[in-house]
Amino acid sequence: MTITDTSSPDRVPPTPSHTVGPFYGYALPFRGGEDIAPLGHPDTITVHGCVLDGAGDPLPDALIELWGPRPDGSVPRVDGSMRRDPAGGGHLGRNGVEFTGWGRVQTDADGHWYVRTLRPGARGRNAPYLAVCVFARGLLVHLFTRIYLPGDEAALAADPLLTQVGERRRTLIAGEETDRTYRFDIRLQGEGETVFLEFP
Repeated sequence: MTITDTSSPDRVPPTPSHTVGPFYGYALPFRGGEDIAPLGHPDTITVHGCVLDGAGDPLPDALIELWGPRPDGSVPRVDGSMRRDPAGGGHLGRNGVEFTGWGRVQTDADGHWYVRTLRPGARGRNAPYLAVCVFARGLLVHLFTRIYLPGDEAALAADPLLTQVGERRRTLIAGEETDRTYRFDIRLQGEGETVFLEFP
């Protein structure tokens, strides 16, 4: 039996890291989290895809948060996408009228996710995009990325972030499946890894 000398802090070996979940299914997902656009809005688009690990296998327990501006590029300033009952504190859910620009969705058993939102408008020099935050097993810190939509090649060519990442820009641009449906897979590592952003 080996005994480790822990008589002083500099002699204590580091302990292994541990993930803190995933416990997302308990309280974070909520009914209607994928419906960011107001019900029945004529300009709704669908963005969907899979979250994949380094081997290309789908993750059935990832959580995706998305934020996006209105079609005119302005940022919504309404109270979050869930309303609380002021008396009991319970959730009343989305009001179905205002566009909040924010949604949260959990991947299904096949690692698939989808949201219905409004096509984002350009802001400043940036091409239109949806901001994305990914929570998944094995991640101690969530990951940030962007989903750019095809259609305005001049804006995509001039976007400051896309010009910095070179050939990897393709991992940030969704594929168009139909007139209002786009596919965006998120690969956490390995070949074709999605570009992730680091904020200071």
